[in-house]
Amino acid sequence: MFFKNFLSRVLALVLVVVIGLAGCTSNPSGLSGNYSQDTLTVLENIRTAIDLPNDAPDKKETVTLVRQQISDYASRYRRDGKTAGLRSFTTMQTALNALAGYYSSYGNRPLPEKLKNRLAQEFKQVEIALKRGV
Repeated sequence: MFFKNFLSRVLALVLVVVIGLAGCTSNPSGLSGNYSQDTLTVLENIRTAIDLPNDAPDKKETVTLVRQQISDYASRYRRDGKTAGLRSFTTMQTALNALAGYYSSYGNRPLPEKLKNRLAQEFKQVEIALKRGV
């Protein structure tokens, strides 16, 4: 129990630092324009948001940031011919659509385990595809 509380506080602190640093950039979502780096950044922020307990004090802000990043990421790379056809992008887009759809329909309710497992599997596929460059 103590370890779980400690871990959630550490994750919350890391997230606050990330959000603070992202706020220092000109782009409010923290995307840099480097496809691989932006994809990994969005993945990590989504994982952090999913892993935060529902009673975390910054859960709402984290979900808001993730929703903004999903929107910015999709709008930035969907129209780019170099990235739109990549396997990593199409898999990422599928995962983002599932998560964005859930947030639109159910707000800040906890994600069901089935969706968490699906997202984790798709995120692994994205990371593998990024390493391969496809």
